[in-house]
Amino acid sequence: MKLLIEQGRVIDPASGRDEVADIAIAAGRIVAIGKAPGSFTPDRCLNAAGCIVSPGLIDLCARLGEPGNEHARMLESEVGAAIAGGVTSLVCPPDTDPVLDEPGLVEMLKMRAERLHQSRVLPLGALTRGLAGEQLTEMAELTEAGCIAFGQADAPLINTQVLHRALQYASTFGYAVWLRPQDAWLGAAWAWPASPPPPKPSPCKPCWSCCAPSAPATRAARACTSAASPAPKALRCCARPRPKG
Repeated sequence: MKLLIEQGRVIDPASGRDEVADIAIAAGRIVAIGKAPGSFTPDRCLNAAGCIVSPGLIDLCARLGEPGNEHARMLESEVGAAIAGGVTSLVCPPDTDPVLDEPGLVEMLKMRAERLHQSRVLPLGALTRGLAGEQLTEMAELTEAGCIAFGQADAPLINTQVLHRALQYASTFGYAVWLRPQDAWLGAAWAWPASPPPPKPSPCKPCWSCCAPSAPATRAARACTSAASPAPKALRCCARPRPKG
């Protein structure tokens, strides 16, 4: 099938291209950007005026719900929403249930995604078993199963010796390691205590000295300087009705 995308704003960060142009596609491949060849006869034309035509976007942290969280979302709905938004590749972190620390789990996830023929799913393997930060995973086997890199998701590595060995092993075989800069102790609570909320202002108490029946009417508007009132609102008019009797 031959497709011609017309008058779209073509943005390609790799080549620095940013211009309004046509794109000719044949057999799923781009054959020309700008003017289509004279021999190119499209089967379908798309008017992309006012739209952006760019390479597919990549989501570097997409929790897809599978395995382990199918009751909340399904892989089919997540990749469908991604492709509708122009995201053609999804990196799945290893904090699934169970954790992506076994080759069989990675192969199953990739097989499920490939059957949908939508966005590509790129699994991120667990750096340690169960993300517990104690024992390294079999990175070679996970790479063969389809993992593009290794990480701990949101679980920090407390044992720096394990971290050192993991980085050494990954560096030896050229594996990429994605880590979040999070300290286990500082990340467990706030680094600075939160400020206490300001005290609520106390209601102004009646001033019977200024609102007594025997007092002149003009004194009913005298400022109430009750000690219970906060300083900014200390000068408050006591305009309550006089008590009967």
